[in-house]
Amino acid sequence: QVQLVESGGGLVQAGGSLRLSCAASGRTFSSSGIPMFDMAWFRQAPGKEREFVSAITWNGGRTYYADSVKGRFTISRDNAKNTVDLQMNSLKVEDTAVYYCAAKTRGGGIVQKSEYYYWGQGTQVTVSS
Repeated sequence: QVQLVESGGGLVQAGGSLRLSCAASGRTFSSSGIPMFDMAWFRQAPGKEREFVSAITWNGGRTYYADSVKGRFTISRDNAKNTVDLQMNSLKVEDTAVYYCAAKTRGGGIVQKSEYYYWGQGTQVTVSS
């Protein structure tokens, strides 16, 4: 079992920045010490479907971004600390949502919500105009 806990959400004005963090616990490394999971951030605005925001492969070698956040958001991970961060700059009102951290076994599709089976409880991000 893997547990994911997000932090760092809050209220910010448009144009501002926030940094979200996701702390993973449980069995996140294989018996040979290799990280087992690709990690991602998704978000869900009121009345909308949960959508992909960004993802990072198990070794941090590749990152992926939704077109709507490309150039503004940066995902990173620290496997020594078992954390994944999302630095969000130049925030827009339309970025307002609950942001969820998610994990999936490394390999395979990485932007599809259905691939992820561990989810955090979410953290609220509200961007005011």
